[in-house]
Amino acid sequence: MKIKNITVWKEDLELTRPYTIAYETISSVVNLFVLLETDTGITGIGAGSPDEDVTGETILAGEKALVGKLEPLLWGRDVRYCRSMHRELSKALAKTPAAMAAVDIALHDLVAKSMGLPLVELLGRAHETLPTSITIGIMPVQETLAEAREYLARGFSILKIKTGLDVEQDIERILRLHETFSSDIKMRVDANQGYSIEEYQKFFEKTSGLVEFIEQPFKAMDHEGMRSLPDAVRRLSAADESLLHPGTAIDLLNQPRPFGIFNIKLMKCGGIAPGLEIAAMAAHAGIDLMWGCMDESIVSIAGALHAALASRATKYLDLDGSLDLARDIVNGGFILENGWLRTIDEPGLGVKRN
Repeated sequence: MKIKNITVWKEDLELTRPYTIAYETISSVVNLFVLLETDTGITGIGAGSPDEDVTGETILAGEKALVGKLEPLLWGRDVRYCRSMHRELSKALAKTPAAMAAVDIALHDLVAKSMGLPLVELLGRAHETLPTSITIGIMPVQETLAEAREYLARGFSILKIKTGLDVEQDIERILRLHETFSSDIKMRVDANQGYSIEEYQKFFEKTSGLVEFIEQPFKAMDHEGMRSLPDAVRRLSAADESLLHPGTAIDLLNQPRPFGIFNIKLMKCGGIAPGLEIAAMAAHAGIDLMWGCMDESIVSIAGALHAALASRATKYLDLDGSLDLARDIVNGGFILENGWLRTIDEPGLGVKRN
């Protein structure tokens, strides 16, 4: 079963509403897509969402890498040798992790389909279903409360609150959310590198007991700043921008550990295979995992979900990246019910082209 057709393209996907994080406001996203087809007619699809602020990868660089490097490495190759292909691709696309993620996901989809299995079963299922958080961007208190009400009405019970521009307003938003909704919600916070040490300590103290954990309070490379914090604070801090690929995971596992939780994103690490490599390290070290995302097509969200449900270390999901897209190129991929995600019992990713 050999790869005979390779298609690469990009799509500009509008969001249903813009949102603000600590360093930008986002209203649309460009995703890269890869479609692989074999001589037996089986296809595999993958998607990538480059984030220049996090990994340095631009859309242009990702697209150029896929167009220029996939055909020489994949055309005519037997998919049964996917591990060898993956190793070669990882070297060729090392500087474009979202592009690498797109082809990684497509290969996983293709191999699982060729075996007639949902991808998670091929990987080895560890969980049937888990709840996902849904994100509220940086906005005034009343707008925050209104958006929270909307998400609660849609069945979500876990909110991820973006912070990092104004610590006093951030504290007020968390306190008002707790005061208004109390036991109806769980809250997680993502500061997107927005705090100083003093601001983070103040935020942590004022919101203690109200949030499950806090993502990436400091700049990505400020591991020593994190290590200077008390153990109780570090345990409830999650690495996002600091955790890019398996190599960075190794550094984050050195004692004293700067973070107690790892946030794996396929777009940072290069896809399912390296994501599961990080997951294995975390499981061995007793680190809890969250699987997160950028603004992404259902294609790559499904890929992340299959991977997340295949790791025993997975405790949290933040896979809401396709929910605010005004349109997508596929449907299916997962079932969302009252905020809980589960895979579809179909071969591969379980997605279908629109």
